[in-house]
Amino acid sequence: MTSPPAMASSSTPPLLPEPVFVDVAGARVATYLLVPADREPVADVVLCHGTPWSVQVWAPVALALSQEYRVFLWDMPGYGASPKDAAQPVDLVAQRERFAALLRHWSLDRPHVVAHDIGGAVALGAHLLEDADLASLFLLDIVMLDPWGSPFFRLVAENEPVFAAIPGPLHAALTREYIAGAANHDLPAEAIEMLTEPWLDDVGQAAFYRQIAQLSPAHTRPVVSRLGEVRCPVRVGWATDDPWIPFEQAARLSAALPGAPEVVEFPGRGHLVPLEDADAVGRAVRQWLPAQPRQ
Repeated sequence: MTSPPAMASSSTPPLLPEPVFVDVAGARVATYLLVPADREPVADVVLCHGTPWSVQVWAPVALALSQEYRVFLWDMPGYGASPKDAAQPVDLVAQRERFAALLRHWSLDRPHVVAHDIGGAVALGAHLLEDADLASLFLLDIVMLDPWGSPFFRLVAENEPVFAAIPGPLHAALTREYIAGAANHDLPAEAIEMLTEPWLDDVGQAAFYRQIAQLSPAHTRPVVSRLGEVRCPVRVGWATDDPWIPFEQAARLSAALPGAPEVVEFPGRGHLVPLEDADAVGRAVRQWLPAQPRQ
């Protein structure tokens, strides 16, 4: 295992461009595109966020990558700037189908994909079960192997209407604490507020508990059973102090993938490592991508 040199923690992510909304697989999706300012892009890179985040978790890394690459981002339906319609499913099956459809909409032929948290389950599911061809995968602290889903997840799943109806100030405090805990309480207050804000109005509150209730290990197990069939180069990255998904899962995930790919460690970081140490994550991704096949 290798470790990027330690860097200072990041503060609030820089601003991304305004989203462009597209319709894919029956859902409306907020999408973002960054391109190099003064050169032809080397290749296409797609960034996938997790829960309960949005594209903002990738903003510093995306802007750094866009100096060389054409960078695509998307807020999964139910998250960020995408609609939070109660009629739209937000489970992992629906999201992987949308991701495969979105790659077709973008006309991307074998893009590189960098994925965090449930974004890894979505990307791997699209690749293995929806036949999305990829040039490479960089999987960062992803949701995939059992056990996943905290006691809080289970409590929400069993009592979603109760949580959706709690008073707004109590919901806001709970959400801020939940998000701060992912980073071992090592993010600046403004970053926590930025990640919390989409969930604070009435629609956001209901959506926050809805997405937790619909996430299930039953939807990752079919992907796990086919991990040995991944058809592209993979690198695994993991924060050593991730409080949500233990670091030991990195070695287990690597062992299940073809060739037992290298694991890059991010020492002392938590689950929100793309924000906690955007410099180290960006550097690890930039070191990985040039070694992969050009499109």
